[in-house]
Amino acid sequence: MTAPLRRLAGATLGRRARLRWVHLLLGGALLMPYFLLANVVLSVIHAGNDTFLLISPVWQFITLAVALVPAALTALFPLVRPLESTAARALCAPRGAELATRPSDSWAARGRTAGWYTLHLAAGGIVSGMSLSAPPAALLLIALPLWGSPRVEQMVWTRYFDGAGLLLAPLAGFALLALVVGTSWAAGTLLARSAPVLLGPTAADRLAAAERHALRLAERNRLARELHDSVGHALSAVTLQASAARRVLDADPEFARQALAAIEETTRAAVGELDTVLGLLREEGPASAAPAPTLADLDALLARTRAAGCEVTLTASTALEKVPPVVSREAYRIVQEGLGNALRHAGQVPVRLRIAVHDDDLEVALENPVSPESGSTRGRPGGGRGLTGIAERARLLRGASTSGATDGTWRLAVRLPLEGGVR
Repeated sequence: MTAPLRRLAGATLGRRARLRWVHLLLGGALLMPYFLLANVVLSVIHAGNDTFLLISPVWQFITLAVALVPAALTALFPLVRPLESTAARALCAPRGAELATRPSDSWAARGRTAGWYTLHLAAGGIVSGMSLSAPPAALLLIALPLWGSPRVEQMVWTRYFDGAGLLLAPLAGFALLALVVGTSWAAGTLLARSAPVLLGPTAADRLAAAERHALRLAERNRLARELHDSVGHALSAVTLQASAARRVLDADPEFARQALAAIEETTRAAVGELDTVLGLLREEGPASAAPAPTLADLDALLARTRAAGCEVTLTASTALEKVPPVVSREAYRIVQEGLGNALRHAGQVPVRLRIAVHDDDLEVALENPVSPESGSTRGRPGGGRGLTGIAERARLLRGASTSGATDGTWRLAVRLPLEGGVR
C-alpha cells in the first residue's frame, strides 16, 4: 500500500500539481473583475434585497455563470491567446505540448481561445474559492474537540458535530482538505488535457507557419546562391591570377604586376558584392548595401575573368538596357557562375559568351572546350552548387537551363522570360 499511496501523494501534492494549482489561482484572480461586475449588476436587478440570498452558494454560482459571459467576449481579442499559452506552457500544459504563440488571426482560433479562457476562469474561480474558505473551516473542525462549547454554538454549521458527533469533526476536517486537493487536481488535469486542444495551433496556423518556414528557407537559399556566385567566382579568378603571377614573377615582372593589380581589383569587387549580400542580413536591410550588379556591369566582370588568363569572346544584343532589373541581376549572376565554372574546371581556355534579347525572353549561352581530365559533368569531390544555383535562378523567373558536355565542348544555355516575375 505504501507505493500506491506515494504515487497518489505525488500526483495530488507534487510539483506539477502545485504549479497547476497556481495556474488555477491565476484564473481565479482573472475572474474577479468579471465576478464583481456581474455581482453588482445582479444586485441591482434583484428586487427582493435579500441579503442572505446574495451571499448564498446558489447565488454565487449564478454570479459566476453571468461573469463568464463578458470573460468569453474578452477572449476574442487576438492577444489573449499568446498570453494564455505562455501561462499554460509554464504552469499547466504537459511537457512538449504544442501551444500557439501567435495572436488569433481567425474566428476559429478566437472561438477556441474563448472556450479555454472560460474554462480556465470557471475552474480557477471554484478552486480559488475553495482554497480560501475550506482550509480555515477544516482547521476549525480538526480542533473542534478541543474547542469550548460556547464558541461552537455561535456557528450554525457546527451543530452537526455536537455531542457524540464531536469526535467525527477532525475526520470531517481532513475530508474537507482532501476535497480541496482532489478538486484542484481534477481541475488542473482537465485544463492540462484541454490546453493542446483549445490553445494548440489550428490548421490555418500550421499552414501559415509552413509558409513562413518556406519563405525563410527561400531567403537562405537566395543568400547562399549570392555568396556562392559572387565570392566563388572571385576566389577562382584570384587563384588563377596569383598562380600566373608566381610562375612569371622573375621572368616577366611587368605581367606579375598586372596580375597583382587584377587580384586587387577582383578582391575589391568581391568585397563590395559581399557587403551587398550581407546587407540583406543586417537589421537596416538591403537599403544600406550597394546595389546588386546587373548586365550593365558585365564589362568589369569580363575584364577580371580575362585577367585570370581566360579568353572571353562576347556576342551581346544591343538591347540589354531594356532587360527588366530583376532579370538583368539574375542573368549577371548566371554569367558570373558560368565563367567561374570555366575557370575552376577548365582552366585558361577560350570561352564564347552569347547574350541575346528577344521579344519575350533573354538567352544566355556559354561554351568552352573541356579536356577529359576536367570531367564532363563539372563535378568536384564533395559536389558543387553552381549548376544547381543556376537552375534555381532560372526556375524562380519561370525560365529553364540546360548544361552538359558534347564532343569536347561544355555548353550552358539559359532562357529567362522578360515578363512574369519571380514566383
